[in-house]
Amino acid sequence: MPLAVRVGSSTTIRSLLLLKAWSNQTLGNQSSHELARRAFFSSLTDSKPTVSCSGTVSSEPCLDGPTVIAVPLQDKPLIPGFLKPLYVKDPKVLAALQERKSGETPYAGAFLLKDDKDPSTDSSSIHQVGTLAQIISIQGEQVILIGRERLQITEMVGKDPLTVKTHHIKDKPYDKDDEVIRSTYFEVISMLSDVIKTTSLWRDQVQKYSQQACDSSHQNLAKFLLKKGRKLTEPGAGIFEAIDFNYQKLADFGAGISDANKHKIQEVLEELDVHKRLDLTLQLAKKQVEINKIQVFHASLFPESTAETDEDKKESSSAKEIKLSDKFRKRIEPIRENIPKHVLKVIEEELAKLDRIRRSYGRTDHILSHLDWLTALPWGICSDDNFDVVRAEKILDEDHYGLHDVKERILEFIAVGTLTGSPEGKIICLSGPPGVGKTSIARSVARALDRKFFRLAVGGLSDSSHIKGDRGVYLGAAPGKMVQCLKEVGTENPLVLLDEIDKLGKSSKDPEGALLELLDPEQNARFLDFYLDVPIDLSKVLFVCTANDTNRLPGPLLDRMEVIELTGYTADEKMHIARDYLVKTVQRKCGIKPEQVEVSDAALLSLIENYCREAGVRNLQKQLEKIFRKIALKLVRQQASAKAAMAELKSSGTAAEGSIELTNEYLRLAGGGPMSEKSRAVAEKVTIDDSNLSDYVGKPVFDGEKLYEQTPVGVVMGLAWTSIGGSALYIETTFVEEGEGKGGLHITGHLGRVMKESAEIAHTVARRVMFDKDPKNLFFSNSKLHLHVPQGATPKDGPSAGCTMITSLLSLALKKPVRKNLAMTGEVTLTGRILPIGGLKEKTMAARRSQVKVIIFPEANRRDFEDLEESVKEGLDVHFVDEYEQIFELAFGYDH
Repeated sequence: MPLAVRVGSSTTIRSLLLLKAWSNQTLGNQSSHELARRAFFSSLTDSKPTVSCSGTVSSEPCLDGPTVIAVPLQDKPLIPGFLKPLYVKDPKVLAALQERKSGETPYAGAFLLKDDKDPSTDSSSIHQVGTLAQIISIQGEQVILIGRERLQITEMVGKDPLTVKTHHIKDKPYDKDDEVIRSTYFEVISMLSDVIKTTSLWRDQVQKYSQQACDSSHQNLAKFLLKKGRKLTEPGAGIFEAIDFNYQKLADFGAGISDANKHKIQEVLEELDVHKRLDLTLQLAKKQVEINKIQVFHASLFPESTAETDEDKKESSSAKEIKLSDKFRKRIEPIRENIPKHVLKVIEEELAKLDRIRRSYGRTDHILSHLDWLTALPWGICSDDNFDVVRAEKILDEDHYGLHDVKERILEFIAVGTLTGSPEGKIICLSGPPGVGKTSIARSVARALDRKFFRLAVGGLSDSSHIKGDRGVYLGAAPGKMVQCLKEVGTENPLVLLDEIDKLGKSSKDPEGALLELLDPEQNARFLDFYLDVPIDLSKVLFVCTANDTNRLPGPLLDRMEVIELTGYTADEKMHIARDYLVKTVQRKCGIKPEQVEVSDAALLSLIENYCREAGVRNLQKQLEKIFRKIALKLVRQQASAKAAMAELKSSGTAAEGSIELTNEYLRLAGGGPMSEKSRAVAEKVTIDDSNLSDYVGKPVFDGEKLYEQTPVGVVMGLAWTSIGGSALYIETTFVEEGEGKGGLHITGHLGRVMKESAEIAHTVARRVMFDKDPKNLFFSNSKLHLHVPQGATPKDGPSAGCTMITSLLSLALKKPVRKNLAMTGEVTLTGRILPIGGLKEKTMAARRSQVKVIIFPEANRRDFEDLEESVKEGLDVHFVDEYEQIFELAFGYDH
């Protein structure tokens, strides 16, 4: 049965009648009342009405209040649950907000200024109660915040930028069943409904939050208030469609959508008594209703005057938007001929829409932002390419030592650009271990071609919106990274580095598909950014990708790339890089003169072999920085000691003539401030050699990969490829027990599935080889064996240890060790064929570090070995095989 409620002229009486009708309904039908009441509550929050107000506690401050950057607000305070875009002009504040957004606590404090004309930036110039705001996005100077909780300043921590210590403040406890509070609640709802029907600005705000709000409570309330033609007293619509008795949310929502005096809204923010807060919001709404009545009455008497008054009221904002539209027109005028017709059409349509909405006083923020991006892009502006191969070769040699094959590939690419006039259509992928110079090579290519450089890190990227942009209907929407790139570099043909592309995140938002569209030459000529909603030509962009492991790249993505492999540096190459580049760079960064420090070649070699065996030089640079920081500390301490000694001599006043020279030396050392040239000359020169290296970088990380001078029975050295280079990999096999028919193999060492299968194949092949050599030997049939690969904490996988495992098993069966200083690698089939392996250079360098002289490689890798530098091949006795029988002869056919 619907509620029968008589509605009077007074809003307060109407609210009380509603409550009374509801109470009468309760007496008649308790169960239906309970169902209706639950429906009443469920539209806002999940909290039950029978429980006291959830989340309401005493207003005592939290003990662990946050320290936040104080963002001053001029127009109105930020109400919790509302979104606020603002422009931050102060670069220090902007940098601090950017740092907070990138960290673990992306929050700031939003506080209303007490006086707009007060230029001071201390805590006394802002209201003490504000809002803890989450930093959603930062695009240039525009910062978008979402209010979360009320804050109160307790003390000022820093002034530039203004940083304050705060504590959270909570609403005072209240009785939800209090009829006075309840009637005020219904009166606020009724009054807000009246206001949004007659006030376009309030209605626009409510419509925006009904479509998408930062707080689901606000969204539900906005939807409810916008329902037209259904009053609270209508059957099926009445109070059961209202929002839950969350009085704080209603009071905050009313203040948030209001365009009243900002200090009146601040009073709502500061009020912790929920009933008083509701009353303050009610007064704001009532005031607006009265203003509307006066305007209607005035318009009926003086319609022309009213129109002029409205125009005067909006004059300042309209003038501002007119200036902005003129700014956009002036911005595109010089490049109008270069802008594609379809883009120019959209710009003109947006400008016309801006004029229409401005005349009706609607909100134009999204249009202004859209136009700003459309007109800021470098339509038709390209930098002139430089395809001078000689100059490019010189730049590559200046920036990188070695990498001859890589440089040749890049020069070939540039040479093609010389003949065709453009290097378009190719996407380079630089693949290799960390620290080998992939990113710096991309920078060198950009410098050689005279192109602008932009780095886009895609490692961990799991949302296509980072590439394609957000759709304009979302709050805080922004263009994708490629549009931001074009705006930043100012040209249509930059070199864009897609860094760590093999670490692309996996999600349902399809980042892989967005990258495919970006990199495909057939598609990127009409690349669609969802925010701009117009096709953009990216075919002039030169894309360079980096990856540590191309096997992790999706097939369709890899198919569009020209892969250039960067293998690790040899010890000789690392020596040259350290001596000619790293030492000088680190010295300069630490403020140390070359004459103050000498790093010997023996120290560098020890650093490379015992501390920095990885393929790249990044860790080598870190170790050198560690050394020079300690030297800098030593020099500064010398200077401090000299100052102290000088002060002591001056204070004693009894220095003999013989100590005058010593005093002068102290004076030169303690010249005050930074060390003078003379004081540096006096300071003792620091020498780093092999004997004192451990004093600066600690004990060696690697003690040597060679575990045995002569490998015992059942042990053979293999060679493995790792993500940081190559390493020796011993295979150990031992006898467990013997008995007729007990033959078997137990495998340990944290091996992957492929390596376990290799062990099983090796066991089968070893049994066949043993049967061919000695049919009467039943060792494998009657022996239970245990095969282990040391360093069990390190995961291992791959097929190339097959020949090493067979040799280890046969060594145990024959009770004969393999020849001294032998290492091998290669995959084996069941028939004994040796298949090629990867990472040959890294494995060769690992063998050299282990002082191995004889290496066995698959025959199919002969060409790869011949292409290696002479410094890598020097002194090695390398054998190439294609059948295991050849390995057997090399390993066991010797005389000791």
